[in-house]
Amino acid sequence: MEIAVGDIIKLKKQHPCGSFEWEVLRTGADFRLKCLGCEHQVMVPRKTVEKNIKGIRKQD
Repeated sequence: MEIAVGDIIKLKKQHPCGSFEWEVLRTGADFRLKCLGCEHQVMVPRKTVEKNIKGIRKQD
């Protein structure tokens, strides 16, 4: 799965703030994601992100 820094991903479960969309800040074995609703940042294992991804919006 091709996910790059700056991409916006939509996950299956929503964040408690109500947003489904996250911006990718870092890739590797873990992803650093920033919620686009409340700006909260989290580190999530790659396997978890790839399992729960619903869509990718590439940044140009």
